[in-house]
Amino acid sequence: MKLFSSFSIFALLAILISFSACDDDPVIPPTPELITTLTYTLTPDGGGTPVVLSFQDLDGDGPDAPTKTAGILSENTTYTGTMSLLNELETPAEDIGEEVLEEGAEHQFFFSQTVDGLTVAYGDTDVEGRPIGLATTLTTTSVGSGTLTIILRHEPAKDAANVADGDITNAGGETDIEVTFDIDVQ
Repeated sequence: MKLFSSFSIFALLAILISFSACDDDPVIPPTPELITTLTYTLTPDGGGTPVVLSFQDLDGDGPDAPTKTAGILSENTTYTGTMSLLNELETPAEDIGEEVLEEGAEHQFFFSQTVDGLTVAYGDTDVEGRPIGLATTLTTTSVGSGTLTIILRHEPAKDAANVADGDITNAGGETDIEVTFDIDVQ
């Protein structure tokens, strides 16, 4: 009988300890934002018709292919670029770009291209003075064709080597969206 009461006391003590360990609220990691639409609008300095690169995927990993539109860039031209990000599955559409701007220290766009003479420079910064990429300057110097890949990283290591210069190699973090556009410069 004494064994049973010692076991009961031990079991009760173990239960109390396990309940007291549950007092802390669990840490729930943030869920990534759903981005269904990316639009990169390039307006030529000095005026002219903007070139709009757009990507839309309303079913995510579903069976429907995303739609992309691209335009033709002019050689020896500087463009002011603005990035728009939407979740069009919400009504009204949710502007993810606002969140990226508000949480600028936790986001950065990266641009890689295979077009000779095409460069992209950052036009905006976070509170620490590090690049975001919602605003850019895109410059062309010669005729050519290739691709432009736009990648948005969440929580990149912005202090890592060359990341502030747009080199994704040491950025880490998670990719929120990655889109590759065909580019023609004429």
